[in-house]
This record gives sequence, C-alpha cells and structure tokens, in this order.
Amino acid sequence: MLTPIALIHQLIDRIVEVNSQPSISYTLADRHRHARRFRAIWATIVLSCSGLGSISTARATSLDFARIDRDRQPATTHQSRPTLIAQNNSTTPVSGSNGDLQLPNDLNLPKTGAEVQITTTRSLTLPEALEIAFRNNRQVQAARLTVARSQVGIAGAQAAQSVQVGVTSTIQNQGSPLIIGDRSPLVNGNSSDVQGTLQATYNILSAGRNESSVRAAQEQVRFDRLDLVRVEQLIRGNVITAYFDLQAADSAIIINQASVIDATRSLSDAQLQERAGVGTKFDILRAQVQLATANQDLTNSQAQQQNARKNLAQLLVVDNNTQFTAADPVRELGTWSYSLDDSIVLAFANRPETAQQLSLRRISQQQQIIASAADSAQVNLFARYGLGKSLSTNSSAQDNYSLGAQLSWNFLDGGAAGANSNREIVSQQIFENQFTTTRNQIRFQVEQAFSNLGSNRKNIATSTQALTQAEESLKLARLRFQAGVGTQTDVINAQTALATARGNRITAILNYNRALATLRVATVTEQ
Repeated sequence: MLTPIALIHQLIDRIVEVNSQPSISYTLADRHRHARRFRAIWATIVLSCSGLGSISTARATSLDFARIDRDRQPATTHQSRPTLIAQNNSTTPVSGSNGDLQLPNDLNLPKTGAEVQITTTRSLTLPEALEIAFRNNRQVQAARLTVARSQVGIAGAQAAQSVQVGVTSTIQNQGSPLIIGDRSPLVNGNSSDVQGTLQATYNILSAGRNESSVRAAQEQVRFDRLDLVRVEQLIRGNVITAYFDLQAADSAIIINQASVIDATRSLSDAQLQERAGVGTKFDILRAQVQLATANQDLTNSQAQQQNARKNLAQLLVVDNNTQFTAADPVRELGTWSYSLDDSIVLAFANRPETAQQLSLRRISQQQQIIASAADSAQVNLFARYGLGKSLSTNSSAQDNYSLGAQLSWNFLDGGAAGANSNREIVSQQIFENQFTTTRNQIRFQVEQAFSNLGSNRKNIATSTQALTQAEESLKLARLRFQAGVGTQTDVINAQTALATARGNRITAILNYNRALATLRVATVTEQ
C-alpha cells in the first residue's frame, strides 16, 4: 500500500525531474529558492504530524534535500553580455534575470574639490563618443533593464497556466472552559489535534484570462524593445548634436584667434602710420577698440567651448575628472542617397514610435479580454490529500483525499466587468489617434531635415566662395592702407567681413551635418 510518505517521495522526485529540464526562464537562483520553499513546506508537515503514532519521524528525515539541490544544478551556465540593439528593430534578448545588467553602485557624492577637479582631457571622434554613450548612458541602461523586467513578467503570467500546489497545516486546542450544569465524568472538556492538507489545483477554463495575460506580457516585451530602439536613437541624436556643438565652439575659438591676430596686425600698422606722420591717433584708437572686441569674442567662445565639453561629458556619463575634445575636423560627413518620398517611407518602416502605438493597442485588446472574463465562468480541477491526528486520545491518524472540479461564476458584479472592458475600448481609440499624430510628426521631421540638408548644401558652396572673396578683400584693404590710399575703416570692415565669412562657412557645414544626422536618426539608418 502506498503510504503518505512514499507519496511525498514520489512527488519530490517528480518535481526534481520537471525542474531539471532545461528552461530559459528558470535560473539557478530560482531553483535554490524553490528548494528552500519545499524544505519549509515539508518541515511544517513533519512538525504537524510529529504526534502521529503510525508514522515514523525517522522516515521523514530520509527526504534527501541535498540530492534535490544536486539534481537541480544545471550542467553548464552561460551568461552573455547584452549587445547593442540593432537598427532593424530586433533586440538580442537579455540573458539572465538578476546579474547581467546591474549598474555600478555610484550612490556616493564627492566630498572634496579634488574629487571633481578636471585632471584628464581626452580627444574623441564621433563614433567613439557614440560607443561610450551606448555603454554608459543611464537612459539606455534603464531601457535595457526595462526589457529584462518585462521578460521576467512573461514567466509570471505563464505561472497561472501551471498546476498550483500548496500545503496547509494547523495545530489547535479547543474545549469548554465554563461548565454549566452537571458534567459527565466520561466527557473531556479539552481536545487537541493536528491536521495537514496538501492541495493541487489546475485552471482549465478561465474565459481567456490566462492566455490573454501571457499575450499581454509578450506584447509588453515587444513594446519595451521598441522603446529601447527609441531611446538609443534619442541618445544618438543628442550625442551627435553635442559633438557638433563642440566642433562649433572649437571653430569659433579658431576664428576669433584669427580675428585677434588680424586686429593686432592692424593696430601695428596704425601705430607705424602714426609714427611716420601719415596716420592719426584716431586710427590707433579704432584699432585698439577692434582688438579689444576680438579678445572679448575669444573669451566668450572659450566659455562656450567649456560648456560644450561639459554637455558632452554629461551625455557620455563619465567620471568627474575627465573632459573631452573633438578629434574630428569640421567637414561634410557624407551624402543622402534617398529622395524625399523614399525617406518618408523609410522612416515609417523603421521608426519604433508608430510600432509602439500599435503594440499598446494590442496590449489594450488583451486587457479588454481579461476585464470581460471577470463575470465569466471559471473552472478549476483540484486534488486534496489530508492527514489528521488527535493528540488528546490514542486513536490512530486519519487520512482522506478528494478529487473534483470547481465552478465559480460571478455573473452579477454590478457592471464592473463591462465598465472595465469599455474603458479598454476607449484606450484603443486613444492609441489609434496617437498613431496618426506620431506618423505626422515623423513625416514632418523627415521633411524638415531633408529641406535643411538641401539648403545647407547650397550654403556651403556660397560661403566657400564668400570666404575666398573676403580674404582677398582684406589683403587689398591692408595694402591700400599701407600705401596711404585707403583708410583704417576699410581694413576694419574687411576684417569683420572675413570673420563673418569664416563663421558662415563653418555654420553651413555643421548645419549640413546636423540635417544629415537628423535624417539618419529619423529613418533609423546606419551612420
């Protein structure tokens, strides 16, 4: 005859066999946690049944939990670092659930000035800056952790479709402390007993609730992966913009340094003219004012450069002691080979925002099914096995079992299920409306970047020609002034025009690169 302890042994062996099968979502930490849980369960049963005369406690100690832990050990463990998300909207699933994506513990604030003093300057190219940003930026890290969390949510939703096994154990003493009337000497006023019940339930009819919960969890993973693409593209655009701003600040310093050199030369020419008797004190004063203005512009551009460096370092999330300089020269970064129409279609196909709205709509559809199932019939299969023993008498332990099905149907809930279902229908309409808004925003971004790209391509050619003319004009103005046939005003105006032409050319190139980068980000294409 199959004894209760033998039945427990078979159940343990079956659990070990099931849990030893390979599973992606069942990690080593989960296995240890379940082992500890079963230890507590069976220890409770043994404690509860310690007074049963027909069951030997020595047999209970033969449950080899060490063997269970050994059987649950995986043959091999492999953990892979998460890779950057690909541009085709496919993400490598995050492996593991508890150790692959933990951020460094950086919760301490600097306490001395030496801890935040800039001691290192590093020169970076644009690709290097993007690589550091994808590795360090906290928004990207948070998006990856969100994907990992939603993947764990699938296992939680799937648990409702599995057999649920639980145990209850009670030890109680009951009696009648107040005696009213005569009491028979054969009646004992107090009694103590111990009971334990093992129950297994399995849901066979949930009106679609369990299946929809799994599908909603899977769709949430897809949404979070799309959001990782969106965050990466956002950070890509921000880093590119910050890098171009740093290039603009560096170029402004070079331009203003050249203006200082030109103004210094003009002041020297004016002083020589005054000593030769062909110049005036007025010309010297004007040259001094021009030099002071150039020095002031240089100081302002140096401050802008420091701000641009700090902005880039903030996006790259580096330590407090490092600043960056732009290693790439200011030049055109390529061409755009798509027409406007093809660019719009490409953006619609690759941008994650529109797919996210559709994903939210599908999640809402599953939530609608879950809400509607609240007033539908639910059917569960159950199996119970119980043990009981009176501690007040010498009677033997009594066991019992029951098998059956249970129907539960909350067919009148005051309209709560219908209201929740209607709410999800409205949510779906909101997501459909947002889809249209997002689609129009994407098209506008592409059209605006495409227009800026074309205009700045023309501006590059125009500003290059103007720069050549401004350099020649300053050369002629300076020769005329030295020959005594020109004025200091002509030289100052030529210097101002040259500085403007230099700035216009740099601005045109950087604006072209910005428009090109915006197109690439807007269409989620390779750099």
